[in-house]
Amino acid sequence: MSTINFSDFTKVEMRVGTIVHAEVFQEAKIPAYKVTIDFGEFGIKKSSAQITKLYAPSDLIGKQIIAVVNFPPKQIANFMSECLILGVVGNENFISLLSPNHKMENGLRIG
Repeated sequence: MSTINFSDFTKVEMRVGTIVHAEVFQEAKIPAYKVTIDFGEFGIKKSSAQITKLYAPSDLIGKQIIAVVNFPPKQIANFMSECLILGVVGNENFISLLSPNHKMENGLRIG
């Protein structure tokens, strides 16, 4: 594992958002969902998330998550992913989403 300094860390914009829509990403090579997230003053962003082993789309609506919002958009099949949803990768690539313990305002910074 390489190390970074604190100024590198401060460049990563991690924000709280609420999932407002989720659907199966049919065109993805690896099972995934297309997810739409409300980041408050930072707007609505979309992401592709490989979280199908632990979550159904209906489980995700209204769930608050943590995401990196300042990566450049990334083309995944026919979909443009605008942020990276964060999660813990467990055995067999089961991903558990990171989320605040309490309801928080969309767009708040993680630091």
